[in-house]
Amino acid sequence: MKLPAAALAALIAATPAMAAPALPSRLPPQRVFESPDLSGPRARGVKLSPDGKAVTYIKTRADDLLVTDLWIADVAGGAPRMLLDGRTLAPEVRELSEAEKARRERAGVATRGVVDYAWDAQGKLILAPVEGDLWVYDVAARQARQLTRSAADEIDAKISPKGGFVSFVRDDNLFIVPAAGGAERALTEGGTELKSWGTAEFIAQEEMDRSTGYWWSPDDRAVAVAFVDQTGVDVVPRPEVNATGALVVPQRYPRPGRPNARVDLYVQPLSGARVRVDLGADADVYLARVAWAKDGRTLYVQRQSRDQRRLDLLAVDPATGASKVILTETSPHWVDLSNDFRPLKDGTFLWSSERSGFLHLYLYGADGKPIRQVTQGDWPVQEIAGVDEAAGRVLFLAHKDNPVESRLYSVSYKTPGEPKALTSAGGSWSVTVADKGGAFAGTYEDPRTPPQTALYKADGTRVRWIEENALKAGHPFWPYAERLRVPEFGTVKAADGQDLWWELRTPPGFDPARRYPVIVQVYGGPGSARVARNWHTPEDQILLDAGYILFRLDNRGTPNRSVAFKTAIDRRMGQLEVDDQIAGARYLQSLPYVDAANIGVTGWSYGGYMTLLMLTAKDSPFKAGVAGAPVTDWALYDTHYTERYMGTPADNPKGYAATELVARMPQIGPGSLLVMHGMADDNVTFDHTTRILFALQAAGTPFETMVYPGLRHRGGWTPNNRMHRAMQALDFFDRKLKGR
Repeated sequence: MKLPAAALAALIAATPAMAAPALPSRLPPQRVFESPDLSGPRARGVKLSPDGKAVTYIKTRADDLLVTDLWIADVAGGAPRMLLDGRTLAPEVRELSEAEKARRERAGVATRGVVDYAWDAQGKLILAPVEGDLWVYDVAARQARQLTRSAADEIDAKISPKGGFVSFVRDDNLFIVPAAGGAERALTEGGTELKSWGTAEFIAQEEMDRSTGYWWSPDDRAVAVAFVDQTGVDVVPRPEVNATGALVVPQRYPRPGRPNARVDLYVQPLSGARVRVDLGADADVYLARVAWAKDGRTLYVQRQSRDQRRLDLLAVDPATGASKVILTETSPHWVDLSNDFRPLKDGTFLWSSERSGFLHLYLYGADGKPIRQVTQGDWPVQEIAGVDEAAGRVLFLAHKDNPVESRLYSVSYKTPGEPKALTSAGGSWSVTVADKGGAFAGTYEDPRTPPQTALYKADGTRVRWIEENALKAGHPFWPYAERLRVPEFGTVKAADGQDLWWELRTPPGFDPARRYPVIVQVYGGPGSARVARNWHTPEDQILLDAGYILFRLDNRGTPNRSVAFKTAIDRRMGQLEVDDQIAGARYLQSLPYVDAANIGVTGWSYGGYMTLLMLTAKDSPFKAGVAGAPVTDWALYDTHYTERYMGTPADNPKGYAATELVARMPQIGPGSLLVMHGMADDNVTFDHTTRILFALQAAGTPFETMVYPGLRHRGGWTPNNRMHRAMQALDFFDRKLKGR
């Protein structure tokens, strides 16, 4: 069904009126990939200073999309100013270590210059890693100084909570150096690539949202540090083909049913002997999360079982390493990891759980005994954004009104009631909450509003703009603003009766009396929803300007819904998702303005996998597809992601067999497929694609391929690479869906 006309009218009415010029000619495709960014100046990595007097953020240079700088805006007013010039600090491109390249790939960082930073707790210093070395900015002196200068990279740098030290990992060991300057000191020794200190293993970075391997105590006296032993992990020879040559990388890559890295945890005092933490008798577990109590007397560890159906919270004595389980979450499907564990000053803590059928917040005592449920209802919390302990309230993001919008809410965890919305409806929000007082920096976007960042009081009142980024005269996208059309949102029913949300965008100058080809943009995998009231990448405008309708549908298995909706795919990935996407395509075919015989599909990663499944489904309604970096056999992907949803090949052979794609290649229509892949991909390795290329060639099936030398799964893609990929896909769809 479609949204009620009144609701759609209200959404349009809420959109600021614009007096743009008459409909201009289409957006030149090359302009999408040139500076300045068509989406306008956006604030990334937004943080509030500890004293609440300023907001800092990272921003792409207007003259170079590949370089980022650090900026600051005073709460009292005045124009934002640059603190650290990324081009000045790193005037030349430096060859980074493989460890740093991997970290950036996992984090999706595609720029250089200032790509990360951190305040000290006193608000006196800002630490910024810049191309392998560390810089410290003195806030009072308004001056930057270089803290390290070495041939090797300093990675995962942090300022200790009290600001006394800067820590970092170099050559697989953990180091500290006084923040004021002085001699560095190694806290660990003997680290190697296979036996490392202080780093997060591949699985933790790629799939567990844990990018660090060490954690400071709040008093600066000790560090909890992980020791990772990869010697038991299988070596997967990975070809890395570059423009000027090729090599084979012996990558330690844990595949389903095979050994993971062993991860141990220690407490390392700055003065004294290292203590090993008791993580239990079973070594084949995941070190999921580590956090210190506010008083530093307890170290909390989240330990996840290999099958991911159990998550234990351990309370550890940092002096002895002794531990005890104080809380356990279980599920017949899987227990998702989150960052919602928040220890409070009085020893209690906040925790999130899906035990009610939706993700909600709970308050627990220091002993792990439940005190009360904080939020409830048939809607899911997205994540805890912050805690205002003085007021006894928790701030959280949630999809409370519907799955395609997110807002920030506040509720008391002492006397819970109906959550209060602190931000407006109609779009999508991301926020950073101050450590004290509840003020927050919020970024809002919707289909006609590029990301806008402002500072807000605890009650949601806007204090000042950080980056208003208004779509008006002077904005990079303004000359093309009249080509934007308000998307239509609605739902269709899945086979089990659950609503599947969809989004449909029509081309500029849309005429409902005509019939248009459609491109379905799919991801479809767990952990990522594509249907949202947000600002879409200007790359989509290339396809819209070319006369295509763009359609998205969030199938079962995607987030922001109930546990039942999310876990419907348990042990049978690639089955219900395809059924739901076909239901969406059948709905498209019922629309009078859709060319029912010319529907294409495209996606990357899980979306590439879905593209291949949708093209080979029985009586497929899809005429052509562009599959990017597709998983083609889940037995070749990594442990934590795959086993969460599929178990192992040994305990779920039928499930794995049903998802394998080589056997489905005879069902690919001649000339209906374009496959793309980066030739240095270390996530969905290139052999996923070579398997289906070989199968199609063996069957004599015509198809098309485009590979990208030296490029990984998501990082390192230059504007030229992205433009080529977009234009290659457009050319393919024009030939297949329009007959050009």
